Amino acid sequence: MKEHKSGFVSILGRPNAGKSTLLNTLVGQKVAIVADKPQTTRTAIQGVYTSPEAQVIFLDTPGIHKSDSPINKRMMAAVREAMDERDAFLYLVDASKPFTEEDTHALSLLRAGGPPVILVMNKIDLLPNREAQLPLLTEYQKHYDFAAYLPVSAAKGTGIALLMDQLTGYLPEGPEYFPEDHVTDQPARFLAAELIREQVLRLTRQEVPHSTTVFIEKWEETPKLLRIYATVMVERDGQKAIVIGKQASVLKEIGMQSRMEMENLFGIKIFLDLHVKVEEGWREKPAYLNSIDWRTMSGRDES
Repeated sequence: MKEHKSGFVSILGRPNAGKSTLLNTLVGQKVAIVADKPQTTRTAIQGVYTSPEAQVIFLDTPGIHKSDSPINKRMMAAVREAMDERDAFLYLVDASKPFTEEDTHALSLLRAGGPPVILVMNKIDLLPNREAQLPLLTEYQKHYDFAAYLPVSAAKGTGIALLMDQLTGYLPEGPEYFPEDHVTDQPARFLAAELIREQVLRLTRQEVPHSTTVFIEKWEETPKLLRIYATVMVERDGQKAIVIGKQASVLKEIGMQSRMEMENLFGIKIFLDLHVKVEEGWREKPAYLNSIDWRTMSGRDES
């Protein structure tokens, strides 16, 4: 009888490498929000891949960066915690970007002699040809002894099957830790908040994306309708004006797109009540920083 593989794998890398897109592709559904803004992911996000031969518990992490503020320190603490007791790592890089000093800093987190690390060269669909990735690959190999190297396009699905084959080869024999239909440990309320924040990231500009968090204030669920009352928190009145937009056009679009995403994910009709509030310097306040992780989110449920 063929052995069953299982293990815990963290996805590491610099901001905007495509880690969340890769996680969603690996598990086959959306469990992490995606945007073209740095530091979209603020906490570790679990996604579970299950097949007859293996179960892999992935952990998507914030992009590795220098922690010069309370929120950045919180995110880097999540990265370091996600590196403990892992069976393997996927180290994701953007194959279309040159190697920089920031990459050298990020690679310094990898410990020699630890779990195997697979270098995943993402976004190869942006390269003119396969050979174009070789100089960057050579540069990464100078800085760390990777167990393997694979080119992929997480957005297109290219190379994903081969990546899973390679990865499971490094995992130990083990049981299924979760039921076959388990995909993530995130509660619905956190997913809802993240889907709203995703639309804020996509539809606003300037400094607004980094200055925003979302609170689910109230959650009322019935068999046919889910009512969600949410607040988008920003730091300044000018940011509030941007999120709301002329005649509330931006806020209406955020609400409409968020509601569509939620209905697709939760499979139920959604009523979304969305407001914007200013809280100066919330990113410096521990009570508000708890909002970036579902384990510490506040709010009340009413059914």
